[in-house]
Parts: sequence; structure tokens; C-alpha cells
Amino acid sequence: MSAALLDVRGLHAGYGAVEVLRGIDLNVGEGEAVALLGSNGAGKSTLNNVMCGLYAPWSGTVSFDGADLTRAHYRDVVKAGLIQVPEGRRIFPNLSVRENLELGAFTRAREHRADNVEKSFVLFPRLRERAGQVAGTLSGGEQQMLAIARGLMAEPRLLILDEPSLGLSPILVEELFTLIRRLRDGGLAVLLVEQNVGQSLEVVDRAYVLENGAIRFSGLPSQLLGSDELRRAYLGL
Repeated sequence: MSAALLDVRGLHAGYGAVEVLRGIDLNVGEGEAVALLGSNGAGKSTLNNVMCGLYAPWSGTVSFDGADLTRAHYRDVVKAGLIQVPEGRRIFPNLSVRENLELGAFTRAREHRADNVEKSFVLFPRLRERAGQVAGTLSGGEQQMLAIARGLMAEPRLLILDEPSLGLSPILVEELFTLIRRLRDGGLAVLLVEQNVGQSLEVVDRAYVLENGAIRFSGLPSQLLGSDELRRAYLGL
């Protein structure tokens, strides 16, 4: 594995008196694709939001490219190049496709905004066709394209994709994972947070399994799929 770009160590976090994350250790290297797998309620989204500066951890550290981001403001996290495409897309439904894209470059890469809008249209031709359309009228698959393109507008060094396949048709899921493979092959570091185990493991270099707020497995996809015990215990396969 290459040198760690994102390095999470001993992370504990929760809400009120309820502990959700219990000593998380996780890292993603430069240009590496890593899957974070787990069922609903495992703590995946909480971990994402702590890493991105939306929630403060109880203890532990989050570093990115050697800089301590443990309690950094989320704007500073974005400025560093750690970008999350959140679960549920969270586009701006009353703005146009183009306006949504342009807002993706508000904090980072603003000077490249026009070029990156064009790159988004090359990557997602359907968005070009709908550039002036109100985003809330797009199909679910098109909204997911827009959410990912908006994240790419900030020229991320690491892109966190939180449940990107949720609610998509099988054909669109195939397109999504093809895109993730292309991003990885292009050298972008990706943390893929998913419940779709089979296809996730086909496009990543390493995987973690999160259960009840703790990492239960860390290793190669082949190791996870090659162990009947691990497959039954953590993947339901």
C-alpha cells in the first residue's frame, strides 16, 4: 500500500451518552480505492461525518496528508481536498444542474470551475443535456450522477462515496461501479462506503468491515471473500 493519505487512529464518537464508534483505525493511501462495508446502524455515516468535520470525535485522531484534521472546521476539510458525496445525494433541488455543479467549486478549485463543469459534462453526458434543468426534476440515477460530479468539481484528493448505489436500478448500479473503477484507475483515492458487498469488492484494493462501531476485518477483498467464516459472519454471503 502507498503512504497513507487519510489516517484515522483510535477514533471514538457518539451522540449524547451513546457511543457509536469504538476505536476505529482506518487508512487510505494515495490513489487507492478502499471499501468500508457494514449494515445499517454499523456506524458508517457517523465515521464519514467525523472524518469530514461535521461531528467532533470524543477521542482519537484524523489526519490527512500529514495534517491534523481531528477537529478542523468542515470548510478546512474541503479545502484540504477531502470531499464527501453524502448518502441521499443532497443536491439543491431548486437550482439547475449547472448551478449545482458550480456550487461544488465554491470552497475549493473555484478558479477551475468552468473547466471542471466541462469535464463533468464529458464524464456524464446526460448532465450536459440537462444543464439548465431544475435538479429536483432529474431521475434518481441522474441525481446521483450530479452528486458525484458536484464532488469532483472540488478536485478532491480523496472522494468519499456514501452509499452511492442506494435506490438505483441494477443497470445504473453497473454504470456507477464502472465509474468508480475509472476514477480509481485515473489515480483518485476513493473511500467507498457501501452495503453492496459483491460489486464493491470488485473495484477496490482493500476493504474494512464495520460492525457495531468497531472494525471487525481489514484486508484484501480476496481474503474476505475467501473465508467462509468471515463471509457468513459479516457479509451474509
